[in-house]
Amino acid sequence: MCGRYVQARATGDLAAALHADHDPDYQHQPSWNIAPTDTVPIVVETLVDGEILRRLGPARWGLLPPWAKDRTFSSRTFNARSETVTTKPSFRSAVRRKRAIVPAEGYYEWRTEGRTKTPHLIRPADGSLMLFAGLWESWTDGEETIVSTTILTGPAPTADDAVLRELGALHDRTPLAMTPTLADQWVQPGEPTSTELEELLDEVRGGVPEVARLWEIHPVGPEVGNVRNNGPELMAPVPRLFFSPESDPA
Repeated sequence: MCGRYVQARATGDLAAALHADHDPDYQHQPSWNIAPTDTVPIVVETLVDGEILRRLGPARWGLLPPWAKDRTFSSRTFNARSETVTTKPSFRSAVRRKRAIVPAEGYYEWRTEGRTKTPHLIRPADGSLMLFAGLWESWTDGEETIVSTTILTGPAPTADDAVLRELGALHDRTPLAMTPTLADQWVQPGEPTSTELEELLDEVRGGVPEVARLWEIHPVGPEVGNVRNNGPELMAPVPRLFFSPESDPA
C-alpha cells in the first residue's frame, strides 16, 4: 500500500521532468510527509480541440467520485486495488476515462515485527521520480469543485533479487510504479475497451519489478508517523533493528 510519501521538488522542476504544462499560479507545497487528504501534484492528459494537453496540477489525495456525499469520503480511497479497480463503484468510472500519473520521490512503509513497527523509506537509488499509476475525479458540492486522486496498488513483487525480497518483506502490497514509457501509455486520454483496459492493468502490474529493482530501502525514524512532522530529515537513514532478507542467518 502507500499511505505516506515524499514530493518536495519545485513545481517548475517537476513539470519539466514530467514534460507537462502547469498554471503559473500553481505552486506545489514541498512535503516530506504527504498523508491522505493532502493536496498533491498529478499529471493528466486531456483532448483540447483535437490535441493532447498534458498538465500538472493539484489534487486531493483520496478519490472523490461525483456521487460522494461529502469530502470525508476521500479519507478511505487514497489507494485502489488494481485487481478490482474496474468493478468497485468508487473507481470503475475513473479507471476507464480519468487515469493519472502521481509523481513521488519516495514513499514510506512500516515493517511490523511483534509489537514493533519500523518505518522505511523506499526511493529510486538514482534520485529519479517514481511514477505511480493513479486515477482522478472531479467532485462538487455546488459551491466548490475538488479534483481528487488515488494511487493504484498491486501485490508486492517477488523475485530472486535483493531489493524485491526486502520490498516483499515490508508489505504484501506496493504502489504500481511505472517506467516513463508505460506512464505515457497509462495517462493517454480515451476510453479503452474492457479487454484493452485489463491488458493495460496487467502490463502495469507486470512492469513493477523492472522499476522496483532500481530502488533502495532503509529504515527511518519514528517521527514520520506523526503528520505534523515534515522536513528532509524524515528521510535520513537510522540503524537497522532487524535482519534483512540477505542477513538473516536462517
